[in-house]
Amino acid sequence: MLFNSIEYLLFFITILLGSWLLFRLQAARLLLLLAASYYFYASNNQWLILLIIASTQIDYFCGLMIEKNRMQKKKKFFLILSLTGNLGILGFFKYTNFLTETFVDSINFFGATLPSASLDIALPVGISFYTFQSLSYTLDVYFGNIKAEKSWLRFSFFVAFFPQLIAGPIVRAKDFLPQTWTKPSLSFNEAEEALFKIFKGLFKKVVLADVLAIYVDGIFSSPGNASTVSAWIGLYAFSFQIYFDFSGYSDIAIGCARLLGFHLPINFKRPYVASSITDFWRRWHISLSSWLRDYLYIPLGGNKMRRKSGIYKNIMLTMLIGGLWHGAAFNFIIWGGIQGLLLVFERATGIYKKAYTEFKLSPKILIRQFMTFNIITLLWLSFRSENIQSLATYLETMFTFGGQFKVTTADISVLGIIFFSWMLQYISEYSRAEAFLIRLPVPVKALSYAVISIVIFIVNGETPKPFVYFQF
Repeated sequence: MLFNSIEYLLFFITILLGSWLLFRLQAARLLLLLAASYYFYASNNQWLILLIIASTQIDYFCGLMIEKNRMQKKKKFFLILSLTGNLGILGFFKYTNFLTETFVDSINFFGATLPSASLDIALPVGISFYTFQSLSYTLDVYFGNIKAEKSWLRFSFFVAFFPQLIAGPIVRAKDFLPQTWTKPSLSFNEAEEALFKIFKGLFKKVVLADVLAIYVDGIFSSPGNASTVSAWIGLYAFSFQIYFDFSGYSDIAIGCARLLGFHLPINFKRPYVASSITDFWRRWHISLSSWLRDYLYIPLGGNKMRRKSGIYKNIMLTMLIGGLWHGAAFNFIIWGGIQGLLLVFERATGIYKKAYTEFKLSPKILIRQFMTFNIITLLWLSFRSENIQSLATYLETMFTFGGQFKVTTADISVLGIIFFSWMLQYISEYSRAEAFLIRLPVPVKALSYAVISIVIFIVNGETPKPFVYFQF
């Protein structure tokens, strides 16, 4: 069941009405939403819903035991049990084939002839997201940041809440669980903003991301046959495709959650006007970057290392793990590693300290924004490539200039979308365009939503396309 499908629309309307009919009966309401969440996930993954239930039981039990026991050894035992259980499930389903194939290739490199060791293991959709979310709860209980949740229903709902279950934002227990303790509320203005978020997200996904995907998939499926111009345009097109696709999902998730009476954190903040790589990671996939900072980088020692080399090591390790979180392949490790090197460079040179000033443009900031955007886009090549070989082929096509400068109508059309998309980032960053649109007269908004709905319906077609981050 996809956000951009009629099936989801009917499902969400049904659950929305049912949940508000039960708004005075909090337990019954949460039970309905939990059942809906399990149904939503099972519609995409069938029996793999058992993995979410298993992670939930492990962390619910471990959280209670960590809080109950006063002895540090016992607390640590249950924390390790939680880490082992969750990361064990994640590791088996996501990284088994990567590790076995890497081992086989390494042995064969020295002259052996071991057969392929790939297993037929299904990758559960969104497993990286809900695993990190559930783990953050156990870690917070262990470090004394929150109290253990006594209600199994509330905790299960926190882990499985369907709008953000598959692709985030990754929610913290300290922010979400308190919302389950009180009756929900929804003002007219909040409902308007939620609807705006949903329509904006659908427009990003269906009209922008999916249209760009047609061009991008064509180029990346056969990079050796593409022209140099098309290869470059394809990479920039993917840069905006993945942004519109992922931020579109986040917008829809935040809007749907708000209509149900819950607040989710912002996940994107116009990342392509970032003035440095450090600034980019404060704007892109904010819930993941903050998770890695709080639960990996800081526990490793963060900035409080005696030597700068220790800080640099922590940055590199965090970004390498962040890259591997995205996918079990060397191209993701390369992507994370280069991101880490750039962050280390910015810290070593002091660039990371130069704060970005909103609503204030200058030639210097424009140059930094332009350079950062191009660096980020070039790095997306490693992210999008299926393997190292396809990455090498694409790079060869990009930098083979001899006689491959053919420009097609499709190239020009996609260039127009890229330019429009980049300008849209600046308009949103340096104006109050969104606030203005939300406060338009109701008839104007109603007409706008009707037109956008028709456009989305036409472009979407009979078979909605899945979101890019479902594979993670």
